[in-house]
Amino acid sequence: MNFIKNNLANAITLGNLFSGCVGAVHLLNGDYQTTAICIILSLILDFFDGFVARALKANSNLGTQLDSLADMVSFGFIPGLAMFKMLEPFGNELLGMQLPFEIKYFGFLITLFSCLRLAIFNLDEDQKYYFKGLNTPSNTILIFGIYYVIQTLQSGNQFGTLSINFSVEILLLLTVISSWLLISPIKMIAMKFKSMKLQDNYPKIALLIGVILILIIFKTVGIPLVILYYILISMIFQKQLK
Repeated sequence: MNFIKNNLANAITLGNLFSGCVGAVHLLNGDYQTTAICIILSLILDFFDGFVARALKANSNLGTQLDSLADMVSFGFIPGLAMFKMLEPFGNELLGMQLPFEIKYFGFLITLFSCLRLAIFNLDEDQKYYFKGLNTPSNTILIFGIYYVIQTLQSGNQFGTLSINFSVEILLLLTVISSWLLISPIKMIAMKFKSMKLQDNYPKIALLIGVILILIIFKTVGIPLVILYYILISMIFQKQLK
């Protein structure tokens, strides 16, 4: 019984890792819809592993390290792979120059900085009730959300004649900004409650209301907009995050 209690959260974490692996394979094969399902499943499992560990009082250093390793695939490799796929059509030409390698490999800069962010997070004891820099799940929603919207528009399944086309320069700029946000000093709202006082939770309330409105108004297109709003509202409430 103690074995199950001590390892249930770790089993859920491994489920997150498995889902991330499956999602990455489907993304490589162009099945972005299945990847979206896998990301959602990984997000759910990533939430519940910590919840279960706290509920069963089974927190451990092993669980902490395992969580980061699982996140590295689900929320580190997958967003890098999504950017890889978006950059793939541009070959090796940039600003009229022929590069000795294909531009798509720049997409994995996001994966490298996701790894760095996870390592920093494990060593930083200040991030209990807020995040310092954009957390990897949110970054995954942003990058994969953009990829998902582009693919959905190109397939003609939704939004009528609406289309979005990003130049290679815009995608590379997005890659750099995304990578920087992961390790930036900007404090980001975390849905962890230090107290139940209303005034202490204004940032979280503003975040929830905004997210709901964005998704109601924009539906699927609103997925990456949610993260942009998250970054904006976090910057507005910087002084209250502690």
